[in-house]
Order: sequence, then C-alpha cells, then structure tokens
Amino acid sequence: QVQLVESGGGLVQAGDSLRLSCAASGRTFSSYAMGWFRQAPGKEREFVAAITWSGGATYYAASVQGRFTISRDNAKNTVYLQMNSLKAEDTAVYYCAADRHIYGSLKRDEREYDYWGQGTQVTVSS
Repeated sequence: QVQLVESGGGLVQAGDSLRLSCAASGRTFSSYAMGWFRQAPGKEREFVAAITWSGGATYYAASVQGRFTISRDNAKNTVYLQMNSLKAEDTAVYYCAADRHIYGSLKRDEREYDYWGQGTQVTVSS
C-alpha cells in the first residue's frame, strides 16, 4: 500500500511563494513518475505538473508554466512543488499522485495515477 502525505499549504497573499511537499512510502518511489493536481471550489480536479521517475523531465499546465516548479528527491522519497508569483486563481486543494506504471512517461490524465494524497489547502488572497 502506497501512502502519500502532502504538506506546506497555507494562506498567502498574491505574489507570494509556497513550497508544497509530498512524502511517499510503501513503494519504490524512485521508479514512478509523480504528479500534482489541484481542485478549486466548484471545479473539477485539474492537472498542474508532472515529473518523471528520474526527475529528468517535467511537464506543466499552461496556467502555471513559468511560475511553478516540480522537483523530487528520490533519496528522501519526496516530491515538491515550488509555487511562485501566486495568484488568487491558484487557490485550491493540491494533491500529489503516483503514476500507476513503473518507469512511466509524463502524463496529465488523472486516470493514469493510482495513489493519491489527502490534499493540502492553498489559499491566495488578492
């Protein structure tokens, strides 16, 4: 059983930065791509960013490209999401997720991820 635990959310002002962390356990973390998704009130969950198992490639939603950076530390079984220049529209619950395929490619479809964290709230005031 895989466990993913997010942390680092909070209330910030527009223009501020936050770094989210997602600690993984229960599976060989370094063999799986990871993703971040978010869900705003009244909206469907959407893709934010993904990173390959090695960390050698990343993929971002257009809405966060240039502001957010996904990274991972396989020695610590942790994936991060550095969020800069935050906007009110970034307000959401942020989830990390683990790819269901070992050594899988980057993907934005949430159906390709089989384990999810409980989420961490990010609120950006304007």
